This record gives sequence, C-alpha cells and structure tokens, in this order.
Amino acid sequence: MSLNKKPWKVLLVSLAAAVSFSMLAACSNNSSDDTAVATYNGGTITAKEFDLDTRVMKFLSPQQAQYLEIDMFKESILKQEVAFEYLAGQATDEAKKAAEKEVDTQIETIKSSLGDSYKSSLKEQDLSESDLRSYMQRVLTVYQDMLLKVTDEQVKTEYEAIKADFTVATLRHVLVGLTDGDGKERTDADALKRANEAKAKLDGGADFAAVAKEYSDDTSTKDTGGEYKDTLLSKYVEEFKAAAQTLPLNTISDPVKSSYGYHVIKVEARKETTFDTLTAEQLETVKSSAASASLESFLEKDLDSLKIEINLPKSTAAAEEPGTAATATPAPADATAAPAATEAAK
Repeated sequence: MSLNKKPWKVLLVSLAAAVSFSMLAACSNNSSDDTAVATYNGGTITAKEFDLDTRVMKFLSPQQAQYLEIDMFKESILKQEVAFEYLAGQATDEAKKAAEKEVDTQIETIKSSLGDSYKSSLKEQDLSESDLRSYMQRVLTVYQDMLLKVTDEQVKTEYEAIKADFTVATLRHVLVGLTDGDGKERTDADALKRANEAKAKLDGGADFAAVAKEYSDDTSTKDTGGEYKDTLLSKYVEEFKAAAQTLPLNTISDPVKSSYGYHVIKVEARKETTFDTLTAEQLETVKSSAASASLESFLEKDLDSLKIEINLPKSTAAAEEPGTAATATPAPADATAAPAATEAAK
C-alpha cells in the first residue's frame, strides 16, 4: 500500500476484504425484477437493484466476473450491499456532501485511466454514468461518514496497528523465486533448498552482492547488491514487511516465504516514524485506515442486528471456486508501485 493514496484509494484497497471487491460478481443480464432478494430492518433490496450494483462492480473490476456463479459469494455481496444501503441512510448531511465532491474526483480519475474506452466499458455493462455515480455516492457516503466520526484516540490506536508501514529501511535480500530467471517453475522444496544455500554462503562471510548476483531472481536488484535503499516497509508484501520490521540489524535471516518464493534478508538500517512526527498526509492515511477498521467492525459485529433475510435464486450453473478469492484485489486507477520494489513489493 502506498502511503500517498487518497482516502478513496484506501477504501478500494484496504477495505477490499470488507466490501468484497475481491469477490465481485457480474449478473448475466439486466434484470427488471422488483422481487425482493434481501429484506432487513428498515428496507429491502430488489433483484433489479442487485443486478445494477453487480454490473457496476464488474465495471470497476471486470477480472472478478468469474465469481458470479458462486452462490456463497453472491450472498456475501448482497449482505454487504444491505450494510452500505443501511449505513448510507444513517449518514450525516456533511458526509453526503463530502462524498459528492469525492465522486466527481473519482469519476474524472476513472475517465482519465480508461481514456477512449470509458464509454464503451460502461456500455458493455449496460450502465450510464449516473448509475456509476449513484453507486459510488452510496459507498463513499458511508466511508466519509466513518471518516468524520474517527476520534483522535482511534487514530492513535490505528497507528500502533500499522506503524510498520511508516518505517523506512535500507536492506538487502536474495529472492529465490518459485519461477527461475528462465521462466522455469521450481518446486517449493527446491526453492527453499536454494535459499538455504544462499543463506549458508552469507553466514560463511560471502559478499552479499556476489550471492545476490548468483542466486537472486529479483531482476531489479540482483545486479545492485540486492539492495532496497530507504524504502517504506509498506511497499512490501506482508511476510517480507514483518521480517524487515523485526529482524535485528545486520543479521542474515532464515528464508522468509512469500507469494514470490523465499527471501534471505539483511536489514542494514531502519528508522521508525513516531506518531508525533507523522506528516499531515501520513496522519490522513492513518485516519483513513481507522475509518476502514470501523466499517470492518460493523460488518463483522453489527450486521446481524439488521436481521437480514436473503432470497437469492440458486445459480443455474455450478462454478469451481477459485483458490485466490481472498487475495485478489482491484488496483486503483492510478496506483503506483515503489520504483525499487518491483519483485518484493506490491
């Protein structure tokens, strides 16, 4: 996660699990059915409304359409739609006005990102821009309302939970990937064995740059000593970040497994950013994360209080449940990656 993201980006990325953008589904037709597919304390959601929302979701993340036929995901999405409709109805006027401004900004960002394909992408899902605006208004109203209610104490608590993201470190690593430099796949056991060989050489006093050149599959650093210099730990995948945060300085780590393979890490310098030295932008990031946590808490602890009843028809075709549903997240329109963290960071 990049710390310079605006709140809407935090919503799309940090809240992926909460709003199930990792499970987005697309309905197979444009329904005009006013049958209630969900009822809850204070309202209903019709098949037509659910169809429209899932088409907007597909527009925002077309790669997730495969989840349409998985009934458990559709039910989860529908429950979360209930939550957003309910929470938007409880939001303050101030939150609604703030959301209106943010919607304008994000529509322009999407247009800029998609360019000439913006209109055709909407048409493909049988959507108008007003459909997109309506959906985003509801979601961002909830987010803005949560943001406005965040207390100073919540911000401090959230900082403690995510403070590793603000740590800057200079480190070196050797990545032994599950795919080698020639594109040939390695077994997990072979990758671990090779990583242990690299560690043994480093423990024996070998030059890190030489070992990186021989063993590392990180093409961005293998020829520069395996170094990432003065990089925020938030740029790295979770397992790498945790190791870089806790590893004693100038110590060679045991192989650390991530989705990329096995890393052997040496942290040469590390500087934590204390709460009282956070910049205004960094404080905004922490506050955004706290708002995200508030929404997650509602979904986990309070959703049942709405007494939701689901009446979704079963899918006509069974679909194999993909194994990556919990980790796939949509990229925001102008997400940027750390320039020196191509292989180890996302």
